[in-house]
Amino acid sequence: MEIQFYCPRWGSEALSWAAFGQKVSEAGYDGFEYGMAHNASEQEMHQVLSVAEKNKLKIIVQHYDTVEAEFSKHIELYSAWLEKVKSFPCVKINSQTGRDFFNMEQNSALIATATLFTRQTGVNVVHETHRNKFSFAAHTTKEYLHKIPDLKLTLDASHWVCVAESFLEDQAETMELAIQRTEHIHARVGYLCGPQIPDPRMPEWQHALNAHLSWWDKVVERKKKENTLLTIAPEFGPYPYMVHLPANSSPICNQWDVNVHMMELLRNRYN
Repeated sequence: MEIQFYCPRWGSEALSWAAFGQKVSEAGYDGFEYGMAHNASEQEMHQVLSVAEKNKLKIIVQHYDTVEAEFSKHIELYSAWLEKVKSFPCVKINSQTGRDFFNMEQNSALIATATLFTRQTGVNVVHETHRNKFSFAAHTTKEYLHKIPDLKLTLDASHWVCVAESFLEDQAETMELAIQRTEHIHARVGYLCGPQIPDPRMPEWQHALNAHLSWWDKVVERKKKENTLLTIAPEFGPYPYMVHLPANSSPICNQWDVNVHMMELLRNRYN
């Protein structure tokens, strides 16, 4: 089994791509996660590939910005994005898919579009558990997991914890099902009132960290048995995910440092 760690571009947009690539490499990541917008230019995409190649880094592409509320337009835009990324070399695609207010038939059609893309290209599309998307909550995502046997997830349980206002103690069966379908982890820690604790290094947040570690441990245990690749992106985000006191001041901790800490914690725990 191999575990690869990916740095989020999210939060480091102020850095040039060249500076970002060097910083990611020096921190010890295996690659980075690149949110490719619908309007990403050919120049930008070429630059991203060049930076990855120069620094010997791998890429996970993230889909995030199809937000059209009218379904027929939404699926048209999603299909166009998949066509755009078809020739872009990457390890996998992490997709924030659908909308929470689309019905199951509509969201399932979007998932089927991604599945067809995978069959045509060999590039796996994994669907992120994320508020506002089809997978916004554990209890609703369970229905999709039962209905679609080949549905694979990016497990970002911080969103589910926030939506349920619990550490999902009463949804253990659903969590076990999600763990069996997880191929990528967003290693951010949520709590009952939000999707990101202020700092996972602080003792008062260890209960939240331990809840998430218990889920990630089970994913790793499963992947070891399968002897297959697991990718992990420590994904503590910038403001407004990162707490500022007051809101217009500096953050209470450094996003980059927190994500490197999470990578090192998990690398030591699992290797």
